[in-house]
Amino acid sequence: MRLMTPIAKYWLCKRLPPLVAEAMECLGGNGYVEEAPLARLYREAPLNGIWEGSGNVICLDVLRSIQKEPASLDVLLEEVNSGGERVSQGAAPIYRLLKDTIGVELQARRIVESIAIALQASLMARHAAHEAADAFCASRLAGDWGRAFGTLPSTAPCEAILRRTLSLGPRP
Repeated sequence: MRLMTPIAKYWLCKRLPPLVAEAMECLGGNGYVEEAPLARLYREAPLNGIWEGSGNVICLDVLRSIQKEPASLDVLLEEVNSGGERVSQGAAPIYRLLKDTIGVELQARRIVESIAIALQASLMARHAAHEAADAFCASRLAGDWGRAFGTLPSTAPCEAILRRTLSLGPRP
């Protein structure tokens, strides 16, 4: 889908630098040494946004795609809404932002971020473990989180999520 490609590019390029920084922090000094691949990834993470085009250009490309093929937005929102009522309610900002046709270009980044989060929530609601989907929706759609990684609601079942993650890991 032509609409999802620029959304994915924007979202991944913006999320990668803080993700790599967090991974480096988890490893401490071992993540920073040149012998480990993480130091290179840390230096290269911001370049993805440059190689793929600036964030503003990518977000304007999303708006152009919607203008050129309005039906693509309907298909995307149908996909989002298939995640259930909670996800549909969390997608409300997308509708609100797109209605303001005069200021829509000024809100391009916010629109693309809203779409990316809503689509993630929909996919998680349909395909992820219930505990992980609940934590994602509570934090990303309901806004119960901080701006750093790991700031989930206190009610998030972190132990259950971790147990499931570890059970899916590589087998010895």
